[in-house]
Amino acid sequence: MFYFVKTPWWLRKIYSSCVWRFPGKEKVIYLTFDDGPHPNVTPFVLNTLKLYNAKATFFCIGKNVLAQPLIYKRILLEGHAVGNHTFNHLNGWKTVADDYINNVREAEKCIDSPLFRPPYGRITKSQLKLLSMGHRRLTSIMWTVLSGDFDVTLAREKCLKNVLTKTGNGSIVVFHDSEKAFERMTFALPKMLEHFTGKGYRFEAIRIAH
Repeated sequence: MFYFVKTPWWLRKIYSSCVWRFPGKEKVIYLTFDDGPHPNVTPFVLNTLKLYNAKATFFCIGKNVLAQPLIYKRILLEGHAVGNHTFNHLNGWKTVADDYINNVREAEKCIDSPLFRPPYGRITKSQLKLLSMGHRRLTSIMWTVLSGDFDVTLAREKCLKNVLTKTGNGSIVVFHDSEKAFERMTFALPKMLEHFTGKGYRFEAIRIAH
């Protein structure tokens, strides 16, 4: 499985309308979690974040929100941000634009947020343009660092190394609150929080006005 742990400049340039990081001198990191809410994994994430007074952004799948409404409510009650991750985790490269947008709008019925992240990071220019139009304009949030926790061939120590060595001021870091990522995420997340908190970093949720 090939993927960039740290997003290269040329990819950011191709999709320049997306947010890839938040430049600045402040020691702030933006943790994000994709694919939840999950009945067991998401509570682990929330409990761990609370230990470090850290806030994060959860890019939720619509059908999972409907299946786990209390966990979704807990995410919001504890001061985290949420974002739209489509209703059925669609791959934009394999879905015609109208069907893709309709799926995103279906997820909007249960996810009230101006933030959007395409599953797999795969979206077309036409889909991006359509999402930025209409009564609800969505801002597409990508990432600076992929932890690789979704990669079942990756050692959990390498997952931790990915985030410790590639993350810096303004980085948007991707983890997953999913069954598939659980082994690597539960190893790397607490150690990352401890490491960067010790260096004076804050972990904040992504906030963009409607």
